[in-house]
Amino acid sequence: MLSGWVITTGYGRRAALAKVLLGIGLLQCDDAAAQSPPRELRIAMLGDSITAGYGLARGEGPPARLEALLRAAGRPVRIIDAGVSGDTTAGGRSRLDWTLADRPDAVIVALGGNDGLRGIAPAVTAANLADILDRLAARRVPVLLAGMVAPPNLGAEYGRDFAAVFARLAAERPGVVFYPFLLDGVAGDEALNQPDRIHPNPRGAAILAERMLPAVERLIAQIPA
Repeated sequence: MLSGWVITTGYGRRAALAKVLLGIGLLQCDDAAAQSPPRELRIAMLGDSITAGYGLARGEGPPARLEALLRAAGRPVRIIDAGVSGDTTAGGRSRLDWTLADRPDAVIVALGGNDGLRGIAPAVTAANLADILDRLAARRVPVLLAGMVAPPNLGAEYGRDFAAVFARLAAERPGVVFYPFLLDGVAGDEALNQPDRIHPNPRGAAILAERMLPAVERLIAQIPA
């Protein structure tokens, strides 16, 4: 009987020890999970020469500036430069699938400047942007839409109709983060633009990113964990 009791007691001690070790293992796993860095988010910026950083050195364009600001704030975000100089909304529409091949977690749509410069009918611009936004929504990709204004030489009526396109599209799609004017705080300031007075210089690109950052933060908040 005594030997049986010893065996039972020994088994109980081994079982208790196993539970302790298991508990330590679980705690270590929990600690490791808590300490693991968050995954890197990928945001594509679908745009034209402003996005592409026309006339700027590598790392000076808006996508690089936004990425640097986000990383400085502790956010592991990569901004994919999907800008093509001279692109219109039609061009962006045609290469959307190519942009999505990078599997971005979200997309910034920053098109329309060349539509305005070329005097493209606002209804055409609206149709192109609507298609882009709807295709992204179908894929459940969060979107930030950056607005644009037309040059004043095209007349007040065209300018009013053109600017209204962006606001209307965003209002019709409540999930879209809307940033009313891509060049807010930069357009028209000679000190912040290159000699062509269209494309931001390095300081202008930095200000563009700084002003746009809160909207990009709201976009990031829509990305599923």
